[in-house]
Amino acid sequence: MNLVVANESHFKYAPIVCATIEDSAKVRGTGIAKRTPEYIQKKMENGNAVIALDGDVFAGFCYIEVWGHEKFVANSGLIVHPDFRGQGLAKKIKQRVFELSREKFPNAKIFGITTGLAVMKINYELGYKPVTFSELTDDPEFWKGCQTCKNFDILTRTERKLCLCTGMLHDPNAKAAPSKKEGKLNGKAFKRLKSIKETLFFKKKKHGS
Repeated sequence: MNLVVANESHFKYAPIVCATIEDSAKVRGTGIAKRTPEYIQKKMENGNAVIALDGDVFAGFCYIEVWGHEKFVANSGLIVHPDFRGQGLAKKIKQRVFELSREKFPNAKIFGITTGLAVMKINYELGYKPVTFSELTDDPEFWKGCQTCKNFDILTRTERKLCLCTGMLHDPNAKAAPSKKEGKLNGKAFKRLKSIKETLFFKKKKHGS
């Protein structure tokens, strides 16, 4: 398996990247901010993406988004093709794109929003902390990207304070990342947090209907 910083030579993989992200969201029944092949290609062109290839076969992908005049960056669109899941590839991709973010934007805070427990655990081991949305970028263009998510009504209903996604932030000026043991122990806490948020919003939706 080869993990590389994507460039123009990888443009041909943009359609399958988009299709894999969308298909995965449908299977999980979760919201997703849709991206076009042109958008993915722009990330490749700028050197802001990591792609995993098994020979010439697409295996996984993740890209960097820059917000607030480089004060914040997000590692987004993490995806592993179904044929390569269960091999720890997502964690390797996430690690590499995190390193790339630190190399290119050493002073930026790195953040992400996700509903996935597995991604939360990986983020935690990299040094991310769960935070409120108010601690993330206030760049309207970032939040505009949530409009294609099926849960966007929750985000707007709470005035962009809460959603089913959990916000996580890595501050380069904060203390070092926790040990793997600490990350595993917090798996239960993340699962409980996700359950509480889902129950809360489903109740609100039921009462509001």
